[in-house]
Amino acid sequence: MREEISKYQRKLKLSNNLMEIYPAIKADSQEEFLLKLLKELHEDREEKRRIRNLNSAGFQVVKSLEGYDFSQIRFPESLQLHNVESLSFLQKKENLILYGAVGTGKTHLSVALGVKAINQGKKAVFYRVHDLINQLESEDMKKVAKVHKKINQADLLILDEWGYLPLHQEGARLLFDIISSCYETKSVIITTNIEFGRWKGFLFDEKLTAAIVDRLVHHSHMLIFTGKSYRMANSLMK
Repeated sequence: MREEISKYQRKLKLSNNLMEIYPAIKADSQEEFLLKLLKELHEDREEKRRIRNLNSAGFQVVKSLEGYDFSQIRFPESLQLHNVESLSFLQKKENLILYGAVGTGKTHLSVALGVKAINQGKKAVFYRVHDLINQLESEDMKKVAKVHKKINQADLLILDEWGYLPLHQEGARLLFDIISSCYETKSVIITTNIEFGRWKGFLFDEKLTAAIVDRLVHHSHMLIFTGKSYRMANSLMK
C-alpha cells in the first residue's frame, strides 16, 4: 500500500514528506483531516520554494534587518522607514538607490531587504554589477538566457557596487538593456558611492548614462548613508 501511495504521490507531484506529514494529523472528520493535510502540504511546498529562491538569489552572505542601525541613513520625504521595512515599495514597483561611502551598510541593507522579500513569497536576485556584465557577455547563450530569465522572473533586482569599476561600451549597453527591461515591471535596488553627476565616468557613454538615469530616477527613492565605515570602525587593526 505504501508503494501505491508513493506512486500516486509522484504522479500528483505531492511533497516527498507526505508519508511523514499525514500520520501526525489529528481530526474529528474526514473533511477536517483532508483540510489539515492539504494545508500541511501547501506549507511544506511554500517552505521548499522559499529555500530554493533563497539559494538561487545569489547572496554572498544572508543578512537580516534584525538589529540593523538606521540612525545614520537620511530618508527622503517620499519614503519613510516603515515603508522600507514593510517592502511597500515593491508593491508599487519603485526603486531604491542606496548612496554613501564604502562600508556604511548599503549592501547589508539591500541583501536584508531581498531576504525579507523572499521570506514573504517573492523572488529576489542579487548581482555585483561587474559579475552581471561578465555573465551577460558569456559566449554560452544558454548561460546568458538563464540570467535574463532569472531577472525577468524576479520581483526585485539588487545591483551591488554600482560604479565601483568602469564599464566598456558593450557593458554599458548591456546594463542599459537590463534597466530598461526592469522599468515599471519590478523594483531595483542599487548600492553606490558615486553621485549621479559622475555616472558618465563609468558608463562610458553620455547618452546611455542619461537614458539609464532617466529610467531609474522616475520611480526611485534615494537613501543617503551618512555614517563612517563600519568595517573600519570595527577593524582588528587599530
